[in-house]
Amino acid sequence: GRALPPLAALSQVLRLERSRRTAIVFPLQKLERYLAPGTDTAQFRLFQPGLPALQRAEALFRSDRGHSIDYVSSAVRMDHAPPLALPEVCFIGRSNVGKSSLIRALFSLAPEVEVRVSKTPGHTKKINFFKVGKYFTLVDMPGYGYRAPQDFVEMVEAYLQERHNLKRTFLLVDGVVGLQKTDHIAIEMLEEFGIPYVMVLTKIDRASRGVLLKNVLEIQEFVKESTQGCFPQLFLVSSVEFSGVHLLRCFVAHVTGNLPTVEAS
Repeated sequence: GRALPPLAALSQVLRLERSRRTAIVFPLQKLERYLAPGTDTAQFRLFQPGLPALQRAEALFRSDRGHSIDYVSSAVRMDHAPPLALPEVCFIGRSNVGKSSLIRALFSLAPEVEVRVSKTPGHTKKINFFKVGKYFTLVDMPGYGYRAPQDFVEMVEAYLQERHNLKRTFLLVDGVVGLQKTDHIAIEMLEEFGIPYVMVLTKIDRASRGVLLKNVLEIQEFVKESTQGCFPQLFLVSSVEFSGVHLLRCFVAHVTGNLPTVEAS
C-alpha cells in the first residue's frame, strides 16, 4: 500500500496551528476576511460540522478488517451497473477538472483502493463504482467536454434517471477557470431531471486569491439566481493540499444518511 499523504488524516490537520487548520478544513471561511464589508456570507456556513462529525465521517473512508472499501465494477450501460443496494453519490465534471485526483484524495486512507489518475484528460471512459463498506457507493463518471466518450450523453442521462438510490451528484468545476459552457450544459441536465447536486471547486491551490474569490462569488450568485436543485454552499477542494477534503467526506457521509445529526461547531 501507499504511504498516507500529509494531512490526509484529520489527526494530522489537528496538529496545525488554528488558522492553518481552519484553512484546510473550511477553505471557504478562509476567504471571508478578504470580502468587502457587508458581503452576504450566510452560504459559506450552511454545512459546518463539528469535530465529532468530521471524525465519524473519516472513519467511513478509512478501511480496516471489518470495513472494506473496494472498487466494484465499471459499466458502459446501465444493465452492467451493480444492483441498487446502497445509497449512492456520483462525481461528474469536465475532462481534466481533477475528478480522479479528488476521488483518490477522498480514499487516501484506504491506500489499497486503486483510483487511476491519468495525465491525459478524459481518461475515465466508463462509470466506475466504489463500495464503501455497507454504507454507500461512490461513483466516478466519465468526464464531459474534451475527449468525452462518444456515448457520454446517453450513458450519463440513463444513469441519472435510473439510479433511484442516487442521493447527491457532485458537480466538479475548475476553481481556476470557473463555470464553462459545458458545465452549464451539465447543470441544465441536472436541473431538468430534478437531481439534487452540489458544486465543488477543484484545484484551489492553483488559483490566485483574487481569481478564486471572483469565481466563488460569481458561482454563488448563479446558484442563488438560476438553480433549483443545487445546494447553496460551494465546496472548495485541493487534492494536493487536502483543503476541503475532510469537509467533503463529511458531506458525503451526511447526504448518504450515515451522519444522522451533524453537530455545528
